[in-house]
Amino acid sequence: MRLVVIIGSGAVGKMTVGQELMRQTGLRLFHNHMMIEPVIEIFGRYDGQTIVELRQVVFRRFLESGGPGMIFTYMWAFDQQRDWDYIMDVAKLFDPTGEDVYWVELVADQRVRLARNRTENRLKNKASKRDLDFSENTILHEDERYRLESLEGEMTMENYLKIDNTNLTPQETVKIIRERFGW
Repeated sequence: MRLVVIIGSGAVGKMTVGQELMRQTGLRLFHNHMMIEPVIEIFGRYDGQTIVELRQVVFRRFLESGGPGMIFTYMWAFDQQRDWDYIMDVAKLFDPTGEDVYWVELVADQRVRLARNRTENRLKNKASKRDLDFSENTILHEDERYRLESLEGEMTMENYLKIDNTNLTPQETVKIIRERFGW
């Protein structure tokens, strides 16, 4: 079953590009905040372990469903081994060989990401981002604390594509993805 993993830093456009890719391909979108938001609502705080466990249930059940494939968005801290281990385990669930796993890394200037942090679509789908001061400070803090962009040659997967979408629309970004992978 096909898995498209869209990775990138905060407010780079992972969910929005994923929505457009779903619209064009019929693959189902499971963006990161689909688990984050309910957990925050129920627990009153971010609980990473609960989020991981709930994601696993969704992945497992989706694989049983025989659906066409999934688009999963994830903010990957490349300097954190636990993030490498986690996302590779997710990929192996879908395809142990990696042949039907596609990696799309989005990168954009911080100023553009801070502007995107305020978009209607983001705020509609991510309640935890509606406190704009907190959300913007989180982006700045994550940019300082983690390495959220891969290094040249670090991503050795065959089906990997890095796109600077600073000046691209979601439609233009998806066109690049589909052309590269032949969908």
